[in-house]
Formats: sequence, C-alpha cells, structure tokens
Amino acid sequence: MQDQYGRTVDYLRLSVTDLCNYRCQYCMGPQGVEKRPHGAMLSVEECVEIGAAAVACGVKKIRLTGGEPLVRRGLLDICRGLRALPGLEELCLTTNGSLLPNLAGPLRKAGVDRLNISLDTLHPDRFAAMTRLGRLEDALSGIQAAEDAGFTNLKLDTVLIGGFNDDEINDFLALTMDHPWEVRFIELMPMGPCAQWEKSCFLPVEHILKNNPALQILSTEGVARRYRLPQAPGTVGLISPVSHDFCGACRRIRVTADGRLKGCLHSREERPLRGLHGEALQSAIRAGIVQKPSRHHLADRPSDTPRTMNQIGG
Repeated sequence: MQDQYGRTVDYLRLSVTDLCNYRCQYCMGPQGVEKRPHGAMLSVEECVEIGAAAVACGVKKIRLTGGEPLVRRGLLDICRGLRALPGLEELCLTTNGSLLPNLAGPLRKAGVDRLNISLDTLHPDRFAAMTRLGRLEDALSGIQAAEDAGFTNLKLDTVLIGGFNDDEINDFLALTMDHPWEVRFIELMPMGPCAQWEKSCFLPVEHILKNNPALQILSTEGVARRYRLPQAPGTVGLISPVSHDFCGACRRIRVTADGRLKGCLHSREERPLRGLHGEALQSAIRAGIVQKPSRHHLADRPSDTPRTMNQIGG
C-alpha cells in the first residue's frame, strides 16, 4: 500500500510490551514503568491478528519491539504465529540482549530471522549508569548467544550521545574489523526524558564521518546510510533522524503494546485497533497508512508524541 505521499508502506514495528528490565536514562524515568492491568495490553492472539491484517495490507516485514520484548510472556507464541503468516518475508526483533542467553535458541526455532541488539557503551560503569539496572557482561553474553544460535547479520544499535559515548566511536568501529556485524550509530532524538537535555548531547552522525575519513560508502538507501572500513568484515550504519530526516523514504507504521496504530513515531495521532477484526481491522490499518504524516519536526522542536519510547516501541 501507498500513503497519500506516494510512499510504499510495507514494514510494521509491533510492540509487544512497554515493560523493560532496564531503565535507560533517555527512555524512561528511574522509577520505571507503571505496570498496567494485563487486559490493557495486546494479547498473543491480538498481536498475531494485527500482524495478519497488516500483511494483508501489504506489510512484508515485522519487527517486534518493546520496552524489552524478551520480558513478554507468550513472546515465542507470538513469533510462531507471525512466522506462519503467508506473505511475511522477514520477522525481526530488537532487544537489549540481556535475556538472549536463554532465549536466542528458542527465538531462532520460533522463526525470528534477524536480531538488533542495543549497545550504547563498551564501558561497564557507563553501561550500569545509563541503564540503571543492566550489566555490560549480560549484553555481551547475549550477543554471543545470538551467534551460537545461528543468527547472522547481527546489528548493534548505538545511540550517539555527546559527553557519554562519543569518545567510544573508534572502539565501536573497531568491532566491525573483528566481527561481521553492522554497528549502527543513531542520533539521540529529543523525546521523553531527554527532550530537555543539553544541546551538546545531540550529536549529528556527520561527526563520525568527519573524524573517520577512512569509512567507505556502500549504500545511501533506506534508513541507515551504510559504510565500511577497508578490509572490515562488518559494516557501519549511520541513522540521522534529526540532522537529515529520512521521512521522505519512511516505509513503516507502528502499533503500540496497547493496540494503537501510529503512522509516525513523533506524531500525537493514533488510531485504536483493539476490538476490530477482519475487514474492519484491515480498513483501520489501511486508513492509518494513507493518513501517515509527511514528516516529523525534530529539527524545529522536540517530538510531538506524549509517549516515551518504551511506550511506543523502539
């Protein structure tokens, strides 16, 4: 399907929970998330039904997100249900990696094709400070478990934050010399708790190119511009939602864990999907696609959404 601006929308990011076992400073407050009644969140059956309706509307790729999706009870059932959908070409999942030692193998068997693993620092003390509850060794063990389970083309997502991890850029780039991973630097977005942070925290990814002229461009298509260091088995992705928004090429919609469709991460506009079935559900999804906003306004002001990232799906 195409939206009103002629963009083909074929990618759904489906949040399965707003809960997380971390409390990352840019994502949520130190108190974490107020646990909502079980019935307020999409059930396993609803997740699969919404996925099926989205595929019927032309979606080819689904990414499961959170919060932290691995804390969701019934996650493997959701994966199996979505993987069985005719027409779904790719099922992915984004995780902080800490629970992968026990779940990487089952996720692979349940049909997940690819993993993105969040990793904002390689310093244990910084990792503990940023996540408030996490340990770097757990995340690194999760990456190893993913590889042991047979996941290839791993992507490591690193939010670039001035004054926090900008002195680690070369360390992250070095990972691509030793591993066939894609290390992706993502600009910090002014939303949620970090919306009022100092401007110096919001570094453009061009900072990486300026200081690493050896990076060779591979592709500029899609969300991530991709580069490679000479002779590196891995690649580098640069994602610039603030400095160079990619709204004109955006092909995704989102569904929150409480069942509301968002055409844009940063928009206030949401469309309820719970309680809809069959053609009514597909019609609501099609309407959400057609009415997808043309762009966000992060270059001018903080995000318009009142939700934090964990409430939308990372």
